[in-house]
Amino acid sequence: MSPFKVLLSFLLFALLLASVPLVLAYTGYGYLLLAKFWVLFTFITGFTFIVIVSVLFIQHINPGLYAQAFLATTIVKMIGCMVFALLFVLKLHIDNGVFLLNFSYLYFLNTGFEVYVLLRNLRNQNRK
Repeated sequence: MSPFKVLLSFLLFALLLASVPLVLAYTGYGYLLLAKFWVLFTFITGFTFIVIVSVLFIQHINPGLYAQAFLATTIVKMIGCMVFALLFVLKLHIDNGVFLLNFSYLYFLNTGFEVYVLLRNLRNQNRK
């Protein structure tokens, strides 16, 4: 999968990911979203973008390190998101259930997209 296709796929994924909260907000289910939902969205989706760009860059330099780079950046993302979640909960007085719903929605779908990109790139490497 070419870097351009990966970045285009990420852009489409981010738009699709943002569409669900927008629909919720405009259909009267805005109470299911945090007041600072878009801060959370920007942080987690931005972190995913950094992970994908980093892994693509490392793949370009040394394709043999692709899987290791993916695992390392994913672990850094996981720790960063958990620290951000901790600070988010400690600094803002929010409903924990709504936060858990919003955080899980964003974190697990972004991680799923990362795994999708990993599997697509590994499959393309095996074909060469």
